[in-house]
Amino acid sequence: MNVLVPLIVALPLLGAAMALVLGKRREPQILVSVAVLVAVAVISAILLVLVDRGGPAVVHVGNWNAPWGIVLVVDRLSAIMLLVSALMLLGVLLFAVGQGLLDGHAETPVSIFHPTYLVLSAGLFNAFIAGDLFNMYVGFEMLLSASYVLLTLGGTGSRIRAGVTYIVVSLVSSLLFLSSIALIYGATGTVTLALIAERLPNLPGDVQIILGLLLLLAFSVKAAVFPLSFWLPDSYPTAPAPVTAVFAGLLTKVGIYAILRSQTLLFPDHPFSMLLMVVAGLTMIVGILGALAQADIKRLLSFTLVSHIGYMLFGIAIGTPLAIAATIFYVVHHITVQTTLFLCAGLIERVGGTTSLSRLGGLLKASPFVAILFFAGAVNLGGLPPFSGFLGKVALFQAGAREGSPIIWVLIAAGAATSLLTLYALARTWNIAFWRPRKEVLTYTSATLAALVEDPEDEGTVLKKTVSPLMVGTTTVMLVLTLSLSVFAGPLFDVSVRAAGNITDPSTYIDAVFPNGTP
Repeated sequence: MNVLVPLIVALPLLGAAMALVLGKRREPQILVSVAVLVAVAVISAILLVLVDRGGPAVVHVGNWNAPWGIVLVVDRLSAIMLLVSALMLLGVLLFAVGQGLLDGHAETPVSIFHPTYLVLSAGLFNAFIAGDLFNMYVGFEMLLSASYVLLTLGGTGSRIRAGVTYIVVSLVSSLLFLSSIALIYGATGTVTLALIAERLPNLPGDVQIILGLLLLLAFSVKAAVFPLSFWLPDSYPTAPAPVTAVFAGLLTKVGIYAILRSQTLLFPDHPFSMLLMVVAGLTMIVGILGALAQADIKRLLSFTLVSHIGYMLFGIAIGTPLAIAATIFYVVHHITVQTTLFLCAGLIERVGGTTSLSRLGGLLKASPFVAILFFAGAVNLGGLPPFSGFLGKVALFQAGAREGSPIIWVLIAAGAATSLLTLYALARTWNIAFWRPRKEVLTYTSATLAALVEDPEDEGTVLKKTVSPLMVGTTTVMLVLTLSLSVFAGPLFDVSVRAAGNITDPSTYIDAVFPNGTP
């Protein structure tokens, strides 16, 4: 089993090198990229089965034992994140290939896109299996460096401006993370997570709080937690549709994963529980209020992305095994549904020529299948029963109700309100874009729509493009995968419960890395 773990990162890096060597030879590059991600998805599925049965898989790179060498750890949580991420990356890649076949790869230049995409994949996977903070930092920097390139593909003015903001914020976050690592190393003498978990309780309480706050601040920027989420709605919508989809579905979840891992392993007594609850409530409410004010579908989805990060923080803040299990389930749900909805937005942009609600209409008649795809994803994100969004929220609310403190009840009310407002925002979007007759577009003077905020980078043009069967087929498969989370919610939640049992007991992780005891 252990021999499979390094392949998770090694295969995408080797694939990136091969794709770079292949240059502008489109078909071989596509073949390499698809083969690599299929292989990683298969390996991730195998690892999930094996670690679920036999415990975490630990690899000491170069046969150098921790804490002197690099350690890679795959437990149930890591395996779940690896599998879901690999499937989403593969789906988005196929969508990008379909778009490139039609547009001649103007949006996703072959010589640049495929190597960079695989480097981003390697960074994601490395962050999920890193057993020490510095290796996690390396994974973050790999995916962030690749994301800078992907965000500015095409070289338009709006993308360059968004890229500058994204780079500045990311560099600040990386500096905070690196500073935190340096301070933790100075205080504990190690960057290995398992050993930090052993030594951190021996430090003075105020030192523990300072180190924890620095880590939390760095990860919160990456997770787009309010008020550190200001950069996201202006950055993600400007990128090509496939890039926006993978960014929205996965990049913020790396931050959530880091928060979840650090809070359960390094701070099992939950000293930041109250802070996380306050921030979770603000993230939910401010995010969804921002979504209600948008007249562009991609910006609206970006704000809903921010708001739903609050649900995950809520579960982490509660910290009980049931709450952590519900959080894991909700993370899986949100990765799949958010990625799918952004791919739907890409289809809408091609069919309607824009994602601005002031210039869309009649799409139900023009493209009924796209209307169905967006509607199904929207009701799932909004939490309508019996979809996985509803099941995840109910599990989070049940976990909170068992604790029963006043602030938790306030957050449950905020979560319910956010869910209803999400449904309203997406239903309004569907009604305007799909149900409203096309002939009313130019004469539509609703005060509600007039009060909404247009995308500041929108040039007011409408440029319709053809949609390829591969793009529609990939989005359909992604939607089916999203809906299957509702059908198989029971087994998935059972795995989440077992994963939560592992990570809420730090000794399980520590014993896996140091079976003979910590040095």
